[in-house]
Amino acid sequence: MLPVLAVIAAAVLFGTTGTSQALGPDGTTPLGVGVARLAIGGSGLALAALPLAIRARRRTRAHAEAPPRFTPGAVALMAATGVCLALYQPLFFLGTARNGVAMGTVIALGSAPVLAGLLEWSLTRRRPTGWWILATALATVGVALLAGSGGFSTSGTDPLGILGSIGAGASFAVFANIQRRLIDRGWDPFTVVAAMGASSGLVGIAAVPFVDLSWMSTPGGLVMALWLGLGTTSLAYILFTWGLTSLTAATAATLTLAEPLTATLLGLVVLGERLAPLALLGIGVLAAGLVVLAWSSRAHRNPPAVPLEV
Repeated sequence: MLPVLAVIAAAVLFGTTGTSQALGPDGTTPLGVGVARLAIGGSGLALAALPLAIRARRRTRAHAEAPPRFTPGAVALMAATGVCLALYQPLFFLGTARNGVAMGTVIALGSAPVLAGLLEWSLTRRRPTGWWILATALATVGVALLAGSGGFSTSGTDPLGILGSIGAGASFAVFANIQRRLIDRGWDPFTVVAAMGASSGLVGIAAVPFVDLSWMSTPGGLVMALWLGLGTTSLAYILFTWGLTSLTAATAATLTLAEPLTATLLGLVVLGERLAPLALLGIGVLAAGLVVLAWSSRAHRNPPAVPLEV
């Protein structure tokens, strides 16, 4: 159950992202917040995971095993995870800015497990398990009830915000599958997450001169940027990637539906958003899907996926 709990803990940290932005200073933009989160979080992720990655490779050699080599294909895949993480940031914040914290979050993470499962199916030619299909169906119905409840916004949904949230879900699904494939080829999770942090951090740092980050000069802005970077990125993605060592990308993505559940509860308690009865039903159905998936992951560990040729 530890990998399951690690992914759920990461999802809870993810779930504070939108609320943190909502409580932040005026004058922020989705792109600016995303760049700040990348520059701080990606760099912190690389620095935290690198010593663990070095220790893991030394341990592999100590057992007379040869660790995987940094071939051009492997390096390209690792860099791609950072690019996907970089794309996720502005798309996610665009969705929450346009449609509210809870609505943007549930659409982004509601689309992720379906897209991750379909992508994994196409890459590995292995059909998802019946338990995953049931859990994802329950979770998706829960997300649909939340999104259709009308309990998050009085002005309706914004099409551009919906596209941003779905784009964020697609970015999440792609890098989750890439990470799973790298781990299946023998790469330890901390090397994978260190590479993702380094590449995404470089993207964020390169974008700093082109965005307005004046809001970071305020105490509230600095606290928000540090939490988004170190808490919801560095720590959260280490937990998430470690959980992938024993879970398929589809399962991990479905477990991260705890994120919209967290975001919804924070919106209710902290931001004062009102939930319609249909939204409360959606929370219950979503929670049931997470319980089914957690139980099935404990009882039936998924076999390794067919790795990508790199």
